[in-house]
Amino acid sequence: MFGLRLRALRNEKKLTQDELGKLLNVSGKTIGTWERDSRQPNIEAINKLASIFDVTTDYLLGNSNEKQPQKYYDLSDKEKNDIAIQAEKLMEGIETGNNLNFYGEPATKEQKDRILIAIKTAIEMNKMEAKKKFTPKKYRN
Repeated sequence: MFGLRLRALRNEKKLTQDELGKLLNVSGKTIGTWERDSRQPNIEAINKLASIFDVTTDYLLGNSNEKQPQKYYDLSDKEKNDIAIQAEKLMEGIETGNNLNFYGEPATKEQKDRILIAIKTAIEMNKMEAKKKFTPKKYRN
């Protein structure tokens, strides 16, 4: 698995075995050996390869099919939907309570729409910040 992924990544970057070898201070022949799964590099070389190809070491080693790690604090579609519902409820409260006024004039539909967008954005930002804060360090990027 490692060798196949290494070859595919090298070809994507349009690097020869010799060119990749130079980046790692090994010979092109060594790269060929790795690609045939005859031998795997040491952990230092695996880390360098992951960095060169901008993939995780787990992907390179065949332990994952995800090239890039998931950011655990990104909001899911469900979380974004829940935030939209919260913002709508907040707007309903504003509208049914004291009318929302700007300088003594009732808010227009456009002004209310902008407030709704701002509220959703603020709630999303707060949710992402909380997820970052409470995500264990080993899962953070």
